[in-house]
Amino acid sequence: MPLYPLFADLRDRHVLVVGGGDVAVRKTAMLLKAGARVTVCVAVLVPELREWLQLERITWRAGTYQPEWLDDAWLVIAATRSRPLNARIAADAHARQRFVNVVDDASLSSFQIPAVIDRSPLLVAISSSGAAPMLARRLRERIESLLDPALGSLLQLAQRYRARIRTRYGDLAARRRFYDWLHDGPVHASLRSAHPMQAEQQLADALAYRKEAQSPGSVVLVGAGPGDPGLLTLRALRALNEADVILHDALISEPILDLARRDAERIAVGKRGGALHTPQATIHALLLEHAHAGKRVVRLKGGDPFVFGRGGEELAFLREHGIAYEVVPGITAALACAAYSGVPLTHRDHAQSVRLVTAHCQQSFNTLDWSDLARERQTLAIYMGVSELDELTLQLLAHGRDADTPFALIENGSLPQQRTLTGTLRALPTLAARHAISAPALLILGEVAGQADAAHWYGELLGNEPSRVAVPRVLADAA
Repeated sequence: MPLYPLFADLRDRHVLVVGGGDVAVRKTAMLLKAGARVTVCVAVLVPELREWLQLERITWRAGTYQPEWLDDAWLVIAATRSRPLNARIAADAHARQRFVNVVDDASLSSFQIPAVIDRSPLLVAISSSGAAPMLARRLRERIESLLDPALGSLLQLAQRYRARIRTRYGDLAARRRFYDWLHDGPVHASLRSAHPMQAEQQLADALAYRKEAQSPGSVVLVGAGPGDPGLLTLRALRALNEADVILHDALISEPILDLARRDAERIAVGKRGGALHTPQATIHALLLEHAHAGKRVVRLKGGDPFVFGRGGEELAFLREHGIAYEVVPGITAALACAAYSGVPLTHRDHAQSVRLVTAHCQQSFNTLDWSDLARERQTLAIYMGVSELDELTLQLLAHGRDADTPFALIENGSLPQQRTLTGTLRALPTLAARHAISAPALLILGEVAGQADAAHWYGELLGNEPSRVAVPRVLADAA
């Protein structure tokens, strides 16, 4: 038989917990959070229960369980290690028409304690009817990632204004549209951005002037990380599920796009060296077009929007045109590729600093301080440099970097087809050509990269550097 879902108001109502182990502590904590008056029946209190007793948050009965203890209880939790005692407590509770939960024994229980997602005053409860509580908890984790933490603040705000909303919108359909605007519009966005006073003012203005009819669009710059969907942040996942339009880079993997709302419009605006690409001016125009149409736009970028992702330019454009925006950081390639190859970017003995460098074209080399980059005891994380490995190696060697400096070149970092090539700087171009390393790939150069051979754990490891590789000849005036 299916269970009847019920949310109980336990404020200042007596609940009896028999038992004092870890489970009893967890149940007691939930009951206290709900405002219940909890009596714990156990011979010896564990430290956490003892602390609550000293704070007068719970009452303690130290004697042997007695059936009459149930007489004034609204709910009963049987959490002892003795199944016969738990069965006796359950029988006594049933006889007194008290709801009882016997931990890990659905057959003896008259109510189940669900897995709970707390966005107070919003509560989402998930029950497997006692069949598989662990699976219910897994489902809770999935749903938890979709519910914005700001929902609780939004509901509290709506609760305070509920009477005014009902007065202003007597028609049910109009009221429903207003609540849709409240969730999807600027009020919720302001709460997500930690601007509660602004959110309340927007709600008050909407009630006074029906401003919700304007419902301007907005843009969220989202960092999608290096490619593994598991590295998306919870906020990024929520943004994908709320998006009407997604403008995504070429390197965004299909598994990440599959997490987006099914009816969202997807527009590829990728940029790839040597291939067709979307000009930045076109991307700006698309952001403006869809935001002005009242759409929720996600600008989905690989890695992090503010690390070689032109996120700053797009933010300036949105600000110039008065478009509301948010930024959701992502895990940038340097962090992800290093972690997935077992390379610490900093190390007490080898590297006290990290330099993030882009080398996507020959022109970018003119802006780099090669003498500074060639210093020892620092880690270089070089983005978009696969096509310039010959020149990169020449310049570093010419400016004093040791030819035996280790490197790790990570292709398709965090994806199933990841390959990590290791060696020393003298052999970098030769080894990369031998193994046909191609973009996207990130180069980590420095003493820390030497740990990749031992600590590598993900994908294919390529190495076997030849014992003698000629150092590229550097003209004297190159320095």
